[in-house]
Amino acid sequence: MSIKFKILSENKKARTAIVKASHGIVHTPTLIPVATLASIKSLTPEDLQRLNIEIIIANTFHLYLRPGPDVIKKLGGLHKFMSFNKTIMTDSGGFQAFSLGLGLEHGVGKIITGNNIKKSRDKLALVEEDGVIFRSPIDNSKYKLTPDLSIKVQENLGADIIYALDECTSPLSDYKYTKESLERTHRWAQRCLEIHKTNQSLFGIVQGGEFKDLRTKSAKFISSLDFDGYGIGGVFGKSKEHMYDVIDWSIKPLDENKPRHLLGIGAIEDIFECVELGIDLFDCVAPTRLARMGYLFITPKSKGNKENKFRIRITNKIYKLDKTPIDKYCKCYTCKNFSKAYLRHLFVSNELTYHRLATYHNLYYFIDLFKQIRESIDQNKFSKLKRYWLK
Repeated sequence: MSIKFKILSENKKARTAIVKASHGIVHTPTLIPVATLASIKSLTPEDLQRLNIEIIIANTFHLYLRPGPDVIKKLGGLHKFMSFNKTIMTDSGGFQAFSLGLGLEHGVGKIITGNNIKKSRDKLALVEEDGVIFRSPIDNSKYKLTPDLSIKVQENLGADIIYALDECTSPLSDYKYTKESLERTHRWAQRCLEIHKTNQSLFGIVQGGEFKDLRTKSAKFISSLDFDGYGIGGVFGKSKEHMYDVIDWSIKPLDENKPRHLLGIGAIEDIFECVELGIDLFDCVAPTRLARMGYLFITPKSKGNKENKFRIRITNKIYKLDKTPIDKYCKCYTCKNFSKAYLRHLFVSNELTYHRLATYHNLYYFIDLFKQIRESIDQNKFSKLKRYWLK
């Protein structure tokens, strides 16, 4: 069935809502953990159940390469394939047009923060009028992802919510290229709606780079089409402050009675700022990827703040004999049972158990944070909670 979206409460632009899909209800605002290859790395579906994770997002491009959508369809679709009986979303593969294309060529991510420009590399993706030509990062074989193929793949994967194919431009793309890309993305959006035949909910994506007129134009156009919800994608300017402006431009023309998903953003301060702008859904690899790198999140009560990015690095020597948990105010399984000293030992010894315990903690942290955010909106105390976290 198509999703049903109901707003429950509003605190200025911030809002709580429920998204009712075929496999249950999603309470928003919330984080969508990233299950790139139909797996949250190191966790089992039972772990996700215990964490009360209501929705995940899988990657169309990577599942297309391996094991293939036909395989997953024959095995009952993503829900049965990975034994996850709650809501699943798939992206369109459009972000890989950037990450394997101009992102590599320009050596940049979605936001330029001053020191995150890397060495240019040969790109593995080339955008053409009718789709994106990819070189597989697995074996260098060539593929072409078109709007038709993206929708067909996602229909075979069987997620509850799927996405129209788009192109995510680079922060270094100029106005002329961004405008051409935007018009192409709009043509792809119309094509995806034309060929979409299942009862899966289809979301469209607002693009337009860092340019206000293009963002406004894209939001108005995507909102005029019969999508079930909206993703806000692409690059978000050259600073955090600019990013929030870009997101605000992207939200204003959208139908307020449909969910808004901010693609690929999930830092603590960004969550608060963007919830305040009216974002309902966030996805980000940071909680899981940073866990594997040794970074563990802590609350303000445990001295988490904007300066330390609300996290510690478990490899620090000061934790070698530390008997305390990651965060003594956290009630997750990891914090209730294990010390920083033990986690540090596991990490430096390259023990796989570390990854599960660390990932479990980081996801619990974010799920609990969003629970606090929802409660604060319901009680008209969101601004107070934001000030407490970002003071």
